[in-house]
Amino acid sequence: MLLSIDWDAFSGTRELVFDAPVWGTRDLDHDRYGAWVDRARRRGGAGSGDWAALDADFPLYPGWEALRAYAGVPAFVTLSHADAWTWLERYPGLDVLNLDSHHDLASRSGDPTRVRPGNWAGLGLARGLIRTVTTLYPDWHAALPVAEGFDLDRTREELRPLLPPEQLDRVTLTRQRQPGSGLPDPAQVTSLLLVQSPAWTNPAHDPALLALAAVLDAQVIGPLLPRTAPERGDEEKLVRS
Repeated sequence: MLLSIDWDAFSGTRELVFDAPVWGTRDLDHDRYGAWVDRARRRGGAGSGDWAALDADFPLYPGWEALRAYAGVPAFVTLSHADAWTWLERYPGLDVLNLDSHHDLASRSGDPTRVRPGNWAGLGLARGLIRTVTTLYPDWHAALPVAEGFDLDRTREELRPLLPPEQLDRVTLTRQRQPGSGLPDPAQVTSLLLVQSPAWTNPAHDPALLALAAVLDAQVIGPLLPRTAPERGDEEKLVRS
């Protein structure tokens, strides 16, 4: 099986944070950096690079540390899930477990035939690159009533008009019971993809992401967006590759 990890499963939000990008945002250059500067300023921060003002509303949830167990599994890291096609084409026709704050199966906006962060998994099903998809929502969604992973039946009903029945039958929606749970044994994982998703993730959490990618010895598919000063040579290489 393949294991896809979107960093927004850990770099998340508290309840009732109305400018949280997890509720819906674009994936443009401003959303990846400028929007986070704006959020920091609204919370009294100085702006660019002053990410401490985001701490209360945009925490780094626990559980990501468990991913260190996958060291030794062929791993890749990239900026966006729009780059997932490169990874899927290396390992076609397998089951995918996607730990993510979004199902990435379909989107009501944009070109439905172009691979984008919001539809890469659904297109993978449609085009035979993926056998089945299991969306594993992070445990903290259980406390956020408007999150996709709060009410799985509701989310599945929202998918019904967006996916043909044959594809929806190959989709499973589930949620972690606690941080780090629901992950497969490393021996069952053919490859892992780690995705920065800067439009949805707090820049203050980039060093943890980069450190994890270094532990996994992840090969860079698409260069990451440098939003904080790297703390180690390995992290700088990941950003600039």
